[in-house]
This record gives sequence, C-alpha cells and structure tokens, in this order.
Amino acid sequence: MGNETEYTFVGDQKEEAAMTPTLTPPPETVALPGADERCDRCSAAAKLRVMIAGGGELVFCGHHANKYADKLVKIAVQVAVDPEFSWRGTELMAS
Repeated sequence: MGNETEYTFVGDQKEEAAMTPTLTPPPETVALPGADERCDRCSAAAKLRVMIAGGGELVFCGHHANKYADKLVKIAVQVAVDPEFSWRGTELMAS
C-alpha cells in the first residue's frame, strides 16, 4: 500500500493543535434608555442606563442619576445617557 494519502478533516487533532483557541466576544454596547422605561428607584422616565461589571444593568431618571453619580461612576463598565439629559457623572468619568 505505497499509495497512501493523508487526509485532514476539520476537527482533526493535527489541525486543532495548530490553532490557538481564543474567543473574543463582540463588544457590547449599552442601548439608550427607551421612552417606555422607568427609573429603578421611582416611576419617572429613564434618562441613564448603566452596565455594571457583573453584566447587570441599572436604569435611572435624571434626578436619581445625578444623585448617585459618584457611586455609579465607580461601578459602571458602560454608560448610555439620553442626549437631552446632562448627567453629572460625565464630568466625573472624564477626570
């Protein structure tokens, strides 16, 4: 049997050994608060959405977003602010 051909199949150990198993998830983006969303602290319209390190999200009205800005800046991974709202935390994150 001098005419042996070596075939490589997807999933073959030789091919797997040559590959580097690195998975990079797509970057997550935080959506702006929707018009129908309400603050987690009261029933006012949401102006700020904060994604925290554990993957959870918090949504706040303008009043509570500014009230808790100092604490939110420390735990926020990503932030989405309603374009018509001026959040105090934006300045804190910049410094």
